[in-house]
Amino acid sequence: MKNNQQGNAPMTVAIARRGFLGRALASAAGVAMVGAPLAAQAKSAKAPIGLDRAKWAPRNRDMMEQMIAAYGNTSRSYKSGKKPYAVFDWDNTSIMNDCEEALLMHQINTLSFKLTPAEFSAIIRQNVPPGPFTADFKNAAGKVVDLDSICADLDADYAFLHANYKGFTGGKSLEEISATSEFLDFRAKLYYLYEAVNDTHGVNVGYPWVIYFFANMTVAEVSALAEASNDAALGAALSKVKYTSPADRPGKAGVVSVGHFHGIRLCTEIGGMMDTFRDHGIDIYVCTASLEDVVAVFATNPKYGYNVARENIIGLRLERDGSNYKNAYLKNWPLTWGPGKTVAIKSELVAAKGYGPIFVAGDSDGDYDMLRDFADTRYGLIVNRMKNGKIGELSKLAAAQISASQPRFLLQGRQESTGNWLPVETSIKYGKTTPSLTV
Repeated sequence: MKNNQQGNAPMTVAIARRGFLGRALASAAGVAMVGAPLAAQAKSAKAPIGLDRAKWAPRNRDMMEQMIAAYGNTSRSYKSGKKPYAVFDWDNTSIMNDCEEALLMHQINTLSFKLTPAEFSAIIRQNVPPGPFTADFKNAAGKVVDLDSICADLDADYAFLHANYKGFTGGKSLEEISATSEFLDFRAKLYYLYEAVNDTHGVNVGYPWVIYFFANMTVAEVSALAEASNDAALGAALSKVKYTSPADRPGKAGVVSVGHFHGIRLCTEIGGMMDTFRDHGIDIYVCTASLEDVVAVFATNPKYGYNVARENIIGLRLERDGSNYKNAYLKNWPLTWGPGKTVAIKSELVAAKGYGPIFVAGDSDGDYDMLRDFADTRYGLIVNRMKNGKIGELSKLAAAQISASQPRFLLQGRQESTGNWLPVETSIKYGKTTPSLTV
């Protein structure tokens, strides 16, 4: 899901170069050198690994093959009763873009809600502090938008849609209702509210909030909706679209605009690596900051090619009334973002196995902790999105280790306009043509 960086101000360049990077590199190298170097360990392997070359940065692929040879079932030191395991983030790591955000836009565009106007009104305000959003969230007139104003507009929009769309209680088709000013206002302002809540109040508020819109739906209904959203996004162009609410319906919040990055792409390198890991006795887990059941549709369905076992997916969870979701986060379950990912991995995996993951892959601040928190982790692979914040500092560390013989972190390049990996450590941002290593 959406990357947030509140509360973690980036270090200065001078500190990053002389302090953080130097200390972290020395520390990471110390972890990496426990036991014999991988190249030496790999020599005891019985057979070549054969990880698909695809668009891997060649050195990263070499490191992966050495790790699999050293710890997988072709190694003479492999123990089937103590199988190594790998943990992958999902959004923007295992796929290009974010399946939960794509699902929110799909849910809006198809009006796939099972909420009365009163229930909808309560959910858009649920656990969100009242008052203005950050200064970045202004309307067309330059005034900062506040929660009460935009929620009042959404209340009116949803009441109209509920009374007039045949999927609710009215008679208009989806095509007819989608042409109304009320729908256009609803789409722009609900997605705007999602961005405003996360950027103003952080993921502890925003991530549970967005999945409350599944209230009253069954697991099967949400799974079907997620599959339809995945398929539509896989078939859509990768494009950043700006949505502006209608000028003839300013309401209390005024005219607002918000962007959404449409389209999703499969990452064949991740899928191939998962297959190679499994072939060599290394178990696969996913730890995501999206709803667990939503990612399960993508990760487990054979048509997408990842083939992860359902019980190996860890993510956000909702309370249920039977098979129906409630607009309540599961009691005593961690928010699986940032430090919460480490908490979940420790409680679900380390507690049962007695050891941490041998490999972790991620892309954002939400993955920073799990990438570095486990002494057993041989490599942390960072999909290079050229971000600031904590993941930016970790990316700089990975960049500094490109020439190291025993790196702890690896940086993998990607081109955002195509969604494909690049066979280098540098990436090309959407709308750009020049590759960059770090910001």
